[in-house]
Amino acid sequence: MSVPLPLALPSLPAPADPDLPPVHLGPSEQRPPTLSARALAALSVPGTPQPLAFFNATVRAGFPSPAADHSHKRIDLNDHLVRNREATFLFRVRGDSMTGAGIYDGDTLVIDRSLDARHHHIVLAVVNQEFTVKRLYRRGGVVKLLAENPIYPALVFQPDQELSIWGVVTFNLHKLT
Repeated sequence: MSVPLPLALPSLPAPADPDLPPVHLGPSEQRPPTLSARALAALSVPGTPQPLAFFNATVRAGFPSPAADHSHKRIDLNDHLVRNREATFLFRVRGDSMTGAGIYDGDTLVIDRSLDARHHHIVLAVVNQEFTVKRLYRRGGVVKLLAENPIYPALVFQPDQELSIWGVVTFNLHKLT
C-alpha cells in the first residue's frame, strides 16, 4: 500500500514518486492521468499561496447579471478545501463504483484524516490492504461499505472482522472538460 501525498507539502523538493496513490473503485481498463508530486508541491507549499481569480458574484444559469461586470479578488483553494493541513491528502480515483455519488474515474478526492467517520459519510477505507472509497453504513451493530453503483455488492463486516477507516472524503475535484 502506498502512502498518500499531503495536500499541504513542506518546503522541500518533490518526492521521487510523482503519482498520487490510486483509489480502487472497481474494474477499470485504463489508468487515468495523474498529477505529479512536483506540480502538487508547487500548488500547496505552506506560506506560498497560489491564488486564483474569484469573482464576487453568483453565477446564474439563465439571463446574465450586468451588475457583476468586473468584481473579483484572488483566493487560495487551500482556504476553501482544507480544514486541517497536516491531516488532508489527495487521492486519484480509479473505477466506477461511486458514480451514483458523483465520483468518477479520474476524479481527485480531498481526504481529511482528522474527521470522525459517521454513518452515511463517504470514507476512504482500507480493505484487504488496499484503499477503497465507499459510503459508510453503521446502524444497529451492522457495519457495511456501500458502493454507489448497483452493479457492486455491499461489503458487510462481521463483528470479528476489522475495518480501517483511513479518512473522510470532504471534496471531489471533478474535471468537466
